[in-house]
Amino acid sequence: MKNFIDLHLHLDGSLPYTTVKKLMEVHNFSNLTDSQLKEKLSVSERCADLQEYLTKFDFPLLFLQTKKDLETATFDLLQKLRSQGLVYTEIRFAPQLHTQKDLTQEDAIKACILGLKKFYNWQNNHEDNFYPLHANLILCLMRLPDREKENYLTVKLAAKYAKEHVVGIDLAGPEGPIPNKKFKPFFDDAKEMHIPFTIHAGEAAGPESMQEALDLGTKRIGHGIRCLESEQLVQELINQHITLECCATSNLNTKVFKKIDSYPIKTLLSRKIKATLNCDNMTVSNTNLPKEFKLLETKTNLTNLDEHQLLLNSINAAFASNQEKSRLLHIFNQI
Repeated sequence: MKNFIDLHLHLDGSLPYTTVKKLMEVHNFSNLTDSQLKEKLSVSERCADLQEYLTKFDFPLLFLQTKKDLETATFDLLQKLRSQGLVYTEIRFAPQLHTQKDLTQEDAIKACILGLKKFYNWQNNHEDNFYPLHANLILCLMRLPDREKENYLTVKLAAKYAKEHVVGIDLAGPEGPIPNKKFKPFFDDAKEMHIPFTIHAGEAAGPESMQEALDLGTKRIGHGIRCLESEQLVQELINQHITLECCATSNLNTKVFKKIDSYPIKTLLSRKIKATLNCDNMTVSNTNLPKEFKLLETKTNLTNLDEHQLLLNSINAAFASNQEKSRLLHIFNQI
C-alpha cells in the first residue's frame, strides 16, 4: 500500500457516511435514503461555485454539536484515513461552528483532542502491517461578518492547547467578501504567540487574495492554485519558499477549473513551487487521497518522481516536530 500525507483536511467536510448515519441515529434524526444522504453531504458535477460547495457543510454540522459527536467524528475519521495509507495528517475545524448548542469553543477543542488520543490508544493496540498514522489539529478562524470576538478566542485557545496536538490556525470561509487584510490583528497576535498559520487564498479569489495572505506573514496557503495568473506572485512564492496546499477535485467542484486535465500540478512543480496534494473535504468532494493521486496520474501524467516531491514538500511544510518529520522522511525513503 502507498503512504500519504494530508495537510489540508476539514473535519466537517470529511465525515465518513457511516459516522453521519451513526450520529443521525444518536440524535433521533429521521432516516434518509442513501441517495438523499448523499445529496445532503456531497456535491454533484453540477456544483456551480464555492458558495454552493460550502452549503454542504450545513447538514454535517447539525451532528457535531456535542462533545461525544466531535470525539466520535475525530476518531472515526482517523480510522478511515489510516485504512487509506495515511501516515500523517493535520485535521482542521472551526471551534466556533460547534457552539450552536451548549458547547464552548474550548469544549469543542478538548473533544477533538480526546478523539485523537482515543485513536492513538486504539492504534497502539491494533496489530497490522500499516505504518502508524500521526495527527495534529488546526483551528480555523472564520471569514464571516461580526466574528472578531470568536476569532480572537480561537487564537488564544490555539496557544493554550499548543502542547495538546493543536499545531496552528487557519482562515477559512467564503473568499472575497471580506479581504484577508482585515484579519491582520489576529495573525499579528498569532505571530506574537508563536502559532504557525495557513490561510485559504487563491481559490475563489485570485492573486490579490494570495498577496494579502503573504503580507500577513503566512508560509502556507490553502489552495493557492490561481497563483499562475501572476508571474510576480509566482516569483514571490518561489523566493519565500511558500507551500501551496493544493486540492484538485475540490477545485474542480468549485469551478476553478473546468477539466481535471488542465490542473496545473506539474507546472507548479516544474516552476519549483512547493506544491502539496490534499483532499480538502473527502465527503463533500467524493474523494480520498489515494484517489487524488491516481486521478492526477491518469489525467496529468503525474510521475512517481512528482509524487515523491509532493510528499517531500508536505513533510517540510507540516506543522510538526523535527522528530515527526524525521519519522516521515524515514517512511518515504523506504518506498
